[in-house]
Amino acid sequence: MRILLVSTYELGHQPLHVASPAAGLLGAGHDVRCADIAVAPLDRRQLDWAEAVGFSVPMHTAMRIAISAATEVRTEHPDLPICFYGLYAAVGRDRTVGTIADFVIAGEYEDELVAWVDRLAAGGTATFGDGVAISLRQNKGSLPARELLPGLENYARLAIDGEERLVGYVEASRGCRHRCRHCPIPIIYDGRFRIVDVDRLLADVAQLVGMGAQHLTFGDPDFLNGPRHSLRAVQAIKEAFPGIFPTTDHIP
Repeated sequence: MRILLVSTYELGHQPLHVASPAAGLLGAGHDVRCADIAVAPLDRRQLDWAEAVGFSVPMHTAMRIAISAATEVRTEHPDLPICFYGLYAAVGRDRTVGTIADFVIAGEYEDELVAWVDRLAAGGTATFGDGVAISLRQNKGSLPARELLPGLENYARLAIDGEERLVGYVEASRGCRHRCRHCPIPIIYDGRFRIVDVDRLLADVAQLVGMGAQHLTFGDPDFLNGPRHSLRAVQAIKEAFPGIFPTTDHIP
């Protein structure tokens, strides 16, 4: 089945939350294309090609932009199945399910997204149940399909020592052990977090280095949720790629 995955906003980074599910869908035998409307307008030819569309909504700004973009897609292609997936997918269900989205997936979304597309490919309906899936089942995960994304030169760079360096974006974990009331993460994860296998993380960093990355940033909700895991990840990256300088988006 032909599916278009759309990122609307991922803090100026190359969208990991498109590359990751793209890999799972490719592994399941589907034809995948990716778009990032933060760096280029959505190509209407891609919508004509697609048999389903998934909007990545890992944060509030992404959700707001995705609602606007999906409204346009629904107007132009009223029969095209649309799914929202990511942290904010379930939070915004009242504004999407049954109007501009057929289904929304939050939490560990990769396997659920593949299941949704598999269902469509088998002739099933785009909406089932209450239109919402929240999964915390640990995904084995595939190596993110970054070759389907715009190059790193299209994204934020590190300015240091009088030069600009291309930056790769990864995550060592998802979810959070904390239950801060101001944060949307506990609504989905309720104090739980999931780690990314260090070997898979290293393989992804290798991809980024091959694309020209000279710096690395972690976007974990709290990089020190699992301090031993985080330390292993940083040590492994430093040993394998001594020219990379890891930082985090959320820790000074």
